[in-house]
Amino acid sequence: MPLTPTLTQKLLAELLGTCALLCAVIGSGIMAERLCGGNTGLALLANTLATVFTLYVLIETLGPISGAHFNPLVTLLMWSKGTLAPVSTARTAMFFIVAQLMGAVLGAFLANAMFDLTVLQISHKLRGGWLASGQFGGWGQWLAEAVATAGLLFVILRAPAGKASGLVACYIGAAYWFTASTSFANPAAVFGRMFSDSFAGIAPASAPGFVLAQAVGALAGSWLARCLETPTQQHA
Repeated sequence: MPLTPTLTQKLLAELLGTCALLCAVIGSGIMAERLCGGNTGLALLANTLATVFTLYVLIETLGPISGAHFNPLVTLLMWSKGTLAPVSTARTAMFFIVAQLMGAVLGAFLANAMFDLTVLQISHKLRGGWLASGQFGGWGQWLAEAVATAGLLFVILRAPAGKASGLVACYIGAAYWFTASTSFANPAAVFGRMFSDSFAGIAPASAPGFVLAQAVGALAGSWLARCLETPTQQHA
C-alpha cells in the first residue's frame, strides 16, 4: 500500500510547483519579448504555450503529492469542502498558501536571474482599474479576471477523475486569449508577477483589484459547479 505524503512533502510540492509555474510564466515572457521583435501577439502565443505545457507537467507530477493547487483560492476551496489533507483545518490551509506565495516569489527571482536581470524587481506594468490609474473606468480587466477564475474553479470541480491536468492546462491556455487580462486567475501568480518588471509583470497598484476580482470569480465558479451537481454527488 502506497504511503500517504506528509504535510512537509505536500508543502514542498506546493512551493516547488508554484515556483516552477511562475518561473515558466515570467521566463517565457522575457524570452518571448526578446525574440519576437515587438510582435506582442507572437510573444503572447509563446508565453501561452510555455505556461500550458508547464502547468500540465506540474499537475501530473505533483498532483499525487499535494493536489497541485499552486493557487490560494483552490486551497481555500478544498479546505471549505473538508478535503485538504492530511487534516482539513485553517492552519493547514494557511501553510499551503504561505508555501504558494513563497514559491511564487522564488519563481520570479529565478526567472529574473536566468535572464541576467536584477533579481529583486518591482513591476511597473499597470493593468487597468481605478486602483491602478487613479480614475474610474478600465474595469474590463477585473471582469476578465473574475471570468477567468470562475472558469478555472468550475473546470477543477467538474473535471472527471484523472483528467484535471489536461483540462486545467487547456482552459488556462484558452483563457490567455479570450480574457482581457490574459487570465492570471491566481492570487499567488499576481503576487509573484509583482516582482518582475517584464512582459508578464503586474504593478502592485493593479494587484488588489485583480485579487478581489479573482475571489469573486472563485465564488461564482464554485456556485455554478454546485448547481450542476446531481443529488448523488451532493451527498458524496
